[in-house]
Amino acid sequence: MLTPAQLLSGYARGVFPMAERADDPHLHWFDPPVRGVLPVGKIHASRSLLRDLRRGGWSAHLNTDFDRIVAACADRRETWINAPLRRLYHDLHQAEHAHAIEIRYENQFAGGIFGVTLGSAFFGESMVSARTNGSKMALLWTSRHLARCGFTLFDTQFLTPHLERMGGRDIPRLVYRQHLANALRTDANFRACPLPDSGQIWQEITQTS
Repeated sequence: MLTPAQLLSGYARGVFPMAERADDPHLHWFDPPVRGVLPVGKIHASRSLLRDLRRGGWSAHLNTDFDRIVAACADRRETWINAPLRRLYHDLHQAEHAHAIEIRYENQFAGGIFGVTLGSAFFGESMVSARTNGSKMALLWTSRHLARCGFTLFDTQFLTPHLERMGGRDIPRLVYRQHLANALRTDANFRACPLPDSGQIWQEITQTS
C-alpha cells in the first residue's frame, strides 16, 4: 500500500501514480517523456471567457470541501482516480500537501480543481466542470493564486487540447526535472494569501494581456 510519504517522494523524483480505472485497486507509476505545464499567473483567457467573467456571478473558494472536489473529478465514465488514490489525497490534504479550489456561479457549484503541493510546485491532478466554463475559471483562479503565493511550477502531467488553448505546453522530461528541482529548492504556501474576487481576476488578466 502506497503511503502519503512515498507519494510525495515520487513527485519529488518527477513521477506520479495513476490507476487504470476506478475499480482497479492497483497504482502504476508514470514518467512520460514529455510533461505538460501551465504558465504560473499567465494563463490565456479567451475573449468569451473574459466576457463571462466580467458579467459577474463567479466566485472561488479554497478548501471548502476537498473530498467533494476529488469525488466530483472522479465521477466520470473513465477515471484514473481509484479508492486508494482518494485516500492518499485525503491524507495529503490533512497534512496540507493537497488543496482544492471550488468555483461557484451564483453560489452554485460550477467546477473545481485539486492538486498536490511540494516546495513551490503545484501538481494539478484533475479538474471538473459542472457548468460551461467551470473548469476554465478554476484554471484562471488557480494560476493567479499560485503566482500570488510564490509558486513557480504548475504541472499538469499530460497536455490536453483544452489546456493547450489556455497556454499549456509540453516540455521534455529533462527540462521538466530541471524546473522541478528549482521548485523544490523554494517553499510556497497555498494558504498564504486569500483568493481574489472575480473583479480582481479580470483586472489582473486584462492588465497583463
